[in-house]
Amino acid sequence: MRGGVSPSCLALPRMRVSPWASLLDHLAERLPAVSREEWAQRMADGRVLGEDGQPLGPDAPYAHGARVYYWRELPQEERIPFEAGIVFEDELLVVADKPHFLPVTPGGRFVRETLLVRLKDQLGCADLSPLHRIDRETAGLVVLSKRPQDRDAYQRLFRDRRVAKRYQAIAAAPQGLTFPLVRKSRIVENEAQFFRMCEAEGEANSETRIRVMQLLGERALYELEPVSGKRHQLRVHMHALGLAIEGDQFYPEVRRGPDEAEDFREPLQLLAQWLAFVDPVSGQAREFTSHLRLAWPLT
Repeated sequence: MRGGVSPSCLALPRMRVSPWASLLDHLAERLPAVSREEWAQRMADGRVLGEDGQPLGPDAPYAHGARVYYWRELPQEERIPFEAGIVFEDELLVVADKPHFLPVTPGGRFVRETLLVRLKDQLGCADLSPLHRIDRETAGLVVLSKRPQDRDAYQRLFRDRRVAKRYQAIAAAPQGLTFPLVRKSRIVENEAQFFRMCEAEGEANSETRIRVMQLLGERALYELEPVSGKRHQLRVHMHALGLAIEGDQFYPEVRRGPDEAEDFREPLQLLAQWLAFVDPVSGQAREFTSHLRLAWPLT
């Protein structure tokens, strides 16, 4: 790793007769988005490695069946000015408190400024891997696995809905609705705006249990228990009830697109507050509570 960023891996094809005399020839043809001159410079700088971790220079021969490692050249990223906390750590798991605005994993314009890369750098754990996701705009608990051999067993818990989860959200006080209630609907991607979801006709594929925890004037603190795990499910269900979550930039209407500059003063008031499961590796009953809070007065 370099600064928590793991390298990309390129497998060199096994061929009876190689059309490439050198590794540089192959890289320039196989990955033409980087010029031959730039590949040569990276190799001269020690930024292309063999399976033994040793640098491969510009004169390195083509090696059939070998694996080559290199790092993406990353643009300068704006620092997300919030830190993740460690709620729990042992030899199997890390449970982190992700702040608002920080993505869980690299993608698009975010690489270093992600929960995964920051934690890999902080903990020195190259095999760290998230077992589930929460939206970049959402704060709260994210569970990560330390050991590759355990990953599938843990991920199966989330796939099979054997993890109990509770969220908290702040929205307008309910009008004409009786709580607790269960919202079931079919959630699909918005055809006009790929980054939004919407409810559609058809068999329900999502379910959320909702109750009011506290009322304070025209605002309310809600507890949301997702039974399913559709993208933006909690945000879509609250919006459908006329209770759009405070700070939501996508629902009921787009106030700021996914590539527009952030306003860190207005976070989405949604928190992954609690989760519990029976550990499939250790057999322990696990239960975790976030140390973060929404913008709600202490009572």
